[in-house]
Amino acid sequence: MLIRPSRLLGVAALSVPLLSAAAPAVEVVKIGHVAATSGAVAYFGKDNENGARMAVEALNARAVNIGGKPVRFELLAEDDAGDPKQATSAAQKLVDAKVNAVIGHQTSGTSIPASKIYFDNGIPQISPSATSPQYTAQGFNTAFRVVSNDKQLGRVLGRYAVTSLAGKKVAVIDDRTAYGQGVAAEFVKGVKEAGGTIVGKEFTTDKSTEFSAILTRIRATKPDLVFFGGMSAVAGPMLHQMRQLGFGSTKFVGGDGICSDEIVKLAQGAVADGQVVCAEAGGVEAKGKAAIEQFHAAYKKRFGIEVQIYSPYTYDAVMTLAEAMVKAGSSAPACYLPALAAIRYQGITGTIAFDKAGDIRDGTLTLYTFKDGHRSLVAVTR
Repeated sequence: MLIRPSRLLGVAALSVPLLSAAAPAVEVVKIGHVAATSGAVAYFGKDNENGARMAVEALNARAVNIGGKPVRFELLAEDDAGDPKQATSAAQKLVDAKVNAVIGHQTSGTSIPASKIYFDNGIPQISPSATSPQYTAQGFNTAFRVVSNDKQLGRVLGRYAVTSLAGKKVAVIDDRTAYGQGVAAEFVKGVKEAGGTIVGKEFTTDKSTEFSAILTRIRATKPDLVFFGGMSAVAGPMLHQMRQLGFGSTKFVGGDGICSDEIVKLAQGAVADGQVVCAEAGGVEAKGKAAIEQFHAAYKKRFGIEVQIYSPYTYDAVMTLAEAMVKAGSSAPACYLPALAAIRYQGITGTIAFDKAGDIRDGTLTLYTFKDGHRSLVAVTR
């Protein structure tokens, strides 16, 4: 039984098999999920978890069979608070629980250390949102991702900043995390490739709230544009302080970490329309619009809130795992891992297939700005 996305969201008309004394026992397939569901970026983490939960519910509504036996999927959700140490503890907890697979972690800084634990125990891991190239560069055949990495995202953003945003003189700030440093480094390469100049480099931390010193130094370089490698929880207050220091409507660019309406709230009115530009590591092209709109509607009905960014990708990650298990006829990690590596699955976010490193093939990127306090689509590109 192959799993088709068009059949997964609907749960109205389910056929119920007749029970008999010979009915096989239902096998429980445990899917672990780890994200930061507490802390400064909990809104992203909960969004990821909600997508995984929707997928598990949809699979169970479809009564999936693996190897001719009925299965029930169970989601084991853990919180790593975006902290690498908590991430390894959560990973070990899932290993001890004998999960069949893991979706996560949410950030690069947590996915990378946890991946060694999953690899050592032979458990496939799909991150729906970790973008650091290092995650899949470790040589672990259990590590996969369903979004583009920072090499593509950062360089596209860098070139776009110069060619489309007139960012000839660019200042760069990162938060010293694996994600922030990685996307900033690739952004710088993109800027230089497009003929732009880096006029200043500064750094902060992912817990900072005071930026006057680094912003004062940056202001002196008179940049056309400021790039920040980090998350909305830091970027929002930074934008507020930029306004206080007289930056005006200087363009502010970042990766997917700032690509949420939360940045507008946290900036306390300091975001002008079109001032902030961000890129999401993924994106749905025109032909996939109907499926993704259906997902958004189902998500809001289920949870009463809007999608943040990556819940559609966690949904597809779970579905991709299930498809690999069906193809292999087994939920045992060692048995379905080859099928996962060779998978070609048509999800709601697009076609999911992996290269030899575990990165998604032909991944898309989506550029956004913000208007009237809300994220607004600019373009989907590759």
